[in-house]
Amino acid sequence: MGVTATGGHPTLIVLSDADVVARGVLSRWGDLPTTGEHIDGTAVHRLGDELWAVRRPGPHLHDDALDRRLPAALRDRRPTLVFPSIHRSESGQRCFTVHPLGNPGPRAELGGRPRTLVPTDPWAMAGLLRELDQRASSVGLRATYEATHHGPWLGLPAMFVEVAVTDRQTPTDAELGVLATALREFRPDPADRTALAVGGGHYAPRFTDLARSRRWAFGHIISRHALADLEPTTAREALEATPSAAGILFARAQDRAHPAFAGTGAEVREADAPLRGAMTTATTSTSPRTSGT
Repeated sequence: MGVTATGGHPTLIVLSDADVVARGVLSRWGDLPTTGEHIDGTAVHRLGDELWAVRRPGPHLHDDALDRRLPAALRDRRPTLVFPSIHRSESGQRCFTVHPLGNPGPRAELGGRPRTLVPTDPWAMAGLLRELDQRASSVGLRATYEATHHGPWLGLPAMFVEVAVTDRQTPTDAELGVLATALREFRPDPADRTALAVGGGHYAPRFTDLARSRRWAFGHIISRHALADLEPTTAREALEATPSAAGILFARAQDRAHPAFAGTGAEVREADAPLRGAMTTATTSTSPRTSGT
């Protein structure tokens, strides 16, 4: 089964040997056929049409410029890179998360570059979020966006998909199974409208609800916390890194007044994207699966 985002992007799933979630996902896929292509001497494996996987020896956060090491035949296709990973939640959140990459502010404590954002694939992120949302209740979790907040630095569209645990926990076999299945089954919806999301908390509950209930797919998600250090050039980059963006959707009225967004782009409202089928903002993870149109 292939996963092809709007614009014809194939998908490359990057599996770090140093990450317990990445290792667990790979173990559930078993032996995979190879494509004949290699990245730094490691074989690229085929999961399906337009869907590939590759192992990497080091941690995801510091795998900067991985896109430049892809074989030309794959790099020229401009794949979306997906990094399954563990997430250590200081607040005790237990959930699946999906988020874009980059550092909106002056620090790069978790990889990447300061005030530098990575291209996004909003359709793929929303598709994976929805797929996880449909499956998460089977293991007692939920699925949510996270705000943009760490590296690696890349020149191709990318996202992290994580299992969030506390410091003393590891993901269960059932949770890893849900993620492994979702990564093979999710579908981007080309009918989604895209936007830059601004404001709200780190786990972006409003934007998560809108992706569930309406045909919104968000690129970068700039949290309220990140606004304090946001500069106009980074705000413009966030919008430019969100392909086909209809504009900026603000979580709160006061966020609209932030000077970094003056003249950056048009404001959009949540109702500017239609409802997904008969679903409403009260949609829960027990709702029937709605795939792309």
